Amino acid sequence: MKLGVFTVLFADKSFEEMLDYVKASGVSAVEIGTGNYPGKAHCDLDGLLESEEKRKDYLKQIESRGLTISAFSCHGNPISPDKAFAEESHDTFKKTVLLAELMNVPVVNCFSGTAGDQEGAKYPNWPVVPWPNEYGDVLKWQWEEKLVPYWKEWGKYAQDHHVKIGLELHGGFLVHTPYTLLKLRELTCDAIGANLDPSHLWWQGIDPVAAIKILGKENAIHHFHAKDTYIDQDNVNMYGLTDMQPYGEVQTRAWTFRSVGCGHSNQEWSDMMSALRTFGYDYVVSIEHEDPLMSIEEGFKRAVGNLRSILIEEQPSAMWWV
Repeated sequence: MKLGVFTVLFADKSFEEMLDYVKASGVSAVEIGTGNYPGKAHCDLDGLLESEEKRKDYLKQIESRGLTISAFSCHGNPISPDKAFAEESHDTFKKTVLLAELMNVPVVNCFSGTAGDQEGAKYPNWPVVPWPNEYGDVLKWQWEEKLVPYWKEWGKYAQDHHVKIGLELHGGFLVHTPYTLLKLRELTCDAIGANLDPSHLWWQGIDPVAAIKILGKENAIHHFHAKDTYIDQDNVNMYGLTDMQPYGEVQTRAWTFRSVGCGHSNQEWSDMMSALRTFGYDYVVSIEHEDPLMSIEEGFKRAVGNLRSILIEEQPSAMWWV
């Protein structure tokens, strides 16, 4: 495995400054935002698509520092009832797949999306209970009329362009658990897989090691995000795990994103690394930093230090003891 970073946290640095910084920090791969929610601070998507010379120079800047691109990321909502944002999300996704193919980047990370509750809806609707029955009716309509048709077409598009899709299992979107990911994959194509982020599993009550086993057996882990979550049980007792307080309300929130090792022990993170290797994922572990208690630099360095102590980088030796 290789250690990487989702470079959106360094949006205030120029492309070259960012590359120098992460290289000096000890990572060997970068995950780069191409638009939508992640922004595009380090990627001129249209410019790179239009110019082979720009693409060559872009890759030269990365490869000359001994780095690789693990994925392009364009998280948005292509099935949003907000037509303008849905079109922007889709357009960026489509262009990102084309750029990934041209630059031999194997994975494009994004969200599955969430539709409204009907045609003409104003806002996305994320049903989380089966009763009253109208919630189940909404979910059925969303999957059958919006989610599956979209990804059946555009998953095939990615597959035709030799690119894998890493859907982040994120609350608020229709694909947010191992089950929903595998269900969509079964109904579409195996270009659809997970950008597995344990931080979003913990707050849903899902054991990341178990999720790795479930998805790894299906060869459905396409990318991996390294971000932690601290669960405050006293606050869970008050607000529940579907806590709607703003992320800045750290004292009272039920759960808070943390840098790697600040929510769960290095042993638990080590168990994840072992499970990834055991169940077939031997690619990049990409640091994502959204810790409200630490600066970007301190949180990033903490994650680098903790992960470097547990990352499995070399191939296993022959079993000389048997």
